[in-house]
Amino acid sequence: MTDVIGIDHIYVTVSDLEASEQFYDRVLIETLGFRKNKFSISGDSHIQYFNRHFGFVLRPSRISAKHEPYSPGLHHFCLRVDSEADVHAVANHLRAFGVDATEARRYPQYADDYTATFFESPDGIRLEVTNYREERRDRHDYWDRGVG
Repeated sequence: MTDVIGIDHIYVTVSDLEASEQFYDRVLIETLGFRKNKFSISGDSHIQYFNRHFGFVLRPSRISAKHEPYSPGLHHFCLRVDSEADVHAVANHLRAFGVDATEARRYPQYADDYTATFFESPDGIRLEVTNYREERRDRHDYWDRGVG
């Protein structure tokens, strides 16, 4: 059996590439330290945000419709930061940039140490930032012991 060692990239279609670029610049570059490049595939402009772990790519949609999280497909996309303090800092930073992020708070219904902030992209894609919880750390660190 071959282990998957990470997510390489995620593609998201957007209705307005320029508006989405402005939004994701604030979220991914200015708040979370991603880098960016641009490229074209078959004449379609693409914008890739990346960190050392994976790429998040925007491409133009071919159909004009707002994202519906309860239809088949993507419900939400969650990014992980190291600590609860980091989640609070991200939420504050996003709000300072005009992104309507919720106050970071604990969600004990998910896990005792689950802290998150939620917000939406211009196309209505739900985004979340959460902390690196103990369960996830244990899963990573003790995988070979069957934890998780």
